[in-house]
Amino acid sequence: MSALLSQLSSYAFLNNAIIAAVMASIACGITGTFVVVKRITFISGGIAHAVLGGVGLAYYFNFSPMLGAFGFAILSAFIIGWVKIKARNHENTVISALWAIGMAIGVIFMYMTPGYSVDLLSYLFGNILMVTKTNLLILAGLNVVIIGLIVLLYRQFIAITYDEEQARLRGLPVNSLYILLLIIIACTIVVLIQIVGIILVIALLSLPAAISGLYTRSIAGMIFLAIILSLIFTLGGIAISFFANIPTGATIILFSGFGYLVAVSIKRCSISNRQ
Repeated sequence: MSALLSQLSSYAFLNNAIIAAVMASIACGITGTFVVVKRITFISGGIAHAVLGGVGLAYYFNFSPMLGAFGFAILSAFIIGWVKIKARNHENTVISALWAIGMAIGVIFMYMTPGYSVDLLSYLFGNILMVTKTNLLILAGLNVVIIGLIVLLYRQFIAITYDEEQARLRGLPVNSLYILLLIIIACTIVVLIQIVGIILVIALLSLPAAISGLYTRSIAGMIFLAIILSLIFTLGGIAISFFANIPTGATIILFSGFGYLVAVSIKRCSISNRQ
């Protein structure tokens, strides 16, 4: 551990990675809780994979990949939200199509980008050690927006998460709130891609919240515990990958998956003992 601490004082990229892990854990804990409770992990996966299309277009037309990713993510959130509202029976088909088409567009345009070799693996599996100060500023801004919206619309989001029909009877704009929630999740996914990549982002978004759901009874408690668990998994993953000299993003997810299996086992043993 002393070796890691000494490296922190010597290399700015490690400091950036730690800061990114902390801020990403906040965003992940908040949005991941709503993803798990509302059972929209598949939707989040569709958005995450569609994002690659925006990245590919950004490289081909020479503008910011982050801007392209945000654009595709928000567009995907709108499309999925609209389909759920207007044609619920076709929702899974549309999500699957966006998933495949987005990745296909991304790969094709990255391949066609002249004079530049795009590191596709960095987007698929992430690299938290390559996070820049610009990425940190974007992540900080995202956290401010997420926290502000959740504080402002907490009761409304709770209502549509648990019972949309009851929320409609209360006069809430359920459709607008649902699409806004998807947009928040989409923006969180774009930022998390910098850490663990498109392939692994859904695990980091869902596993800490799923674990916290086993041991808490309220959304607020679930959010708080999910943030703490996300911090443990991301910082622990960075430390493990540093000492083992293995990819950081994949290590974070393996650590998260192991934590989930342990949490489920403990919960089952607890239930068995009570019986």
